[in-house]
Amino acid sequence: MESLRVRGWKINMSNHNNKIQKIYEKVHESYLEKFEIWKQDIIFSWQWWVGVLLTLLPWILWIKYRKKESTHRLLYVAFFVMIVSVWLDSIGVQLGLWYYNYEVLPFSPSYKPWDITLIPVLTIFLIQTKPQVNPFVKAVLYSAFISFISEPLFVWAGYVVYPRWEYIYSFPIYLIIYLISDFLSTRNTFVKINNER
Repeated sequence: MESLRVRGWKINMSNHNNKIQKIYEKVHESYLEKFEIWKQDIIFSWQWWVGVLLTLLPWILWIKYRKKESTHRLLYVAFFVMIVSVWLDSIGVQLGLWYYNYEVLPFSPSYKPWDITLIPVLTIFLIQTKPQVNPFVKAVLYSAFISFISEPLFVWAGYVVYPRWEYIYSFPIYLIIYLISDFLSTRNTFVKINNER
């Protein structure tokens, strides 16, 4: 099919497909280059080992010190935070807002220790700690800590580079993530699934 008509628009499919194919070939080539750098310079470096430790240790500590009767509720919130973090992180990298120097795994643009461990575990830790504190107060402290302490620390250590991002931009994003997470953690609408239909 050379062309397609959609609502009065004529789309040249072969030209469109060729352009997209060329873009994906460039993406593939860049990932092969990145993988070679990762194999030669990153894997088993001390920065890589720190990334592995940051991926595992917070979860181990959380498993030990979690509020056990709320485990599944907190994991539900953690998975929400992971999905949002990985998605936003990937968008930021693809838009050239930031990039990572020492990824634990080279196959995605997001930094796994940050997205699947540090942010989710911090979120559920705060939710389970002093639940009587106003969620907005916690959200402000959470956002300030991540935006103005954690992110600058990771930049200083060379794990992430921000060519087109400012720390202040992160503050409202993390504020919203925490408030939604807190909201999800207080839902009581789960019904048991049973075999009866």
